[in-house]
Amino acid sequence: MHAMSDEAVPAAAHDDGTRSIHLRIPAKAEYITLCRLALTGLAQLRDIGEDTMADLKLALTEAVSNSVRHAYGEHGDGHVDITYEIGPDRLGIQVVDDGNGFDPDEAPSFDGEELSEGGLGIAIIRTIADEFQIDSKPGARGSRLRFVKLLA
Repeated sequence: MHAMSDEAVPAAAHDDGTRSIHLRIPAKAEYITLCRLALTGLAQLRDIGEDTMADLKLALTEAVSNSVRHAYGEHGDGHVDITYEIGPDRLGIQVVDDGNGFDPDEAPSFDGEELSEGGLGIAIIRTIADEFQIDSKPGARGSRLRFVKLLA
């Protein structure tokens, strides 16, 4: 019997020198820091500049926060899978959940005096990333967001 647990899967090597690391966290806000720490640890595998790392941490935080906040609602009963792929010239991050989908093209909107965080988060990630993909839609289960930052 296999119990579900928070787990980090050891890095897998690919033919092109890319290494991937998989992390599964409960969909709770307090675990977002763990995702950031894992990203920081990747700097030991590849030289990543301070500014680039700060951008990646911000984009990762927004991506995981979207899954935690919107996919599972207030109950946070699900999990979020994060895959880090580090290659010779790039770092890719994929965030997957099995929660409620959303409209990725919805522009950030004002809710009273507050700017909606979800739409703003997607806009931030689009700005930071060199490559960006999102698969999600309202009424469908699951979302997948992937972004890539080219490393100098």
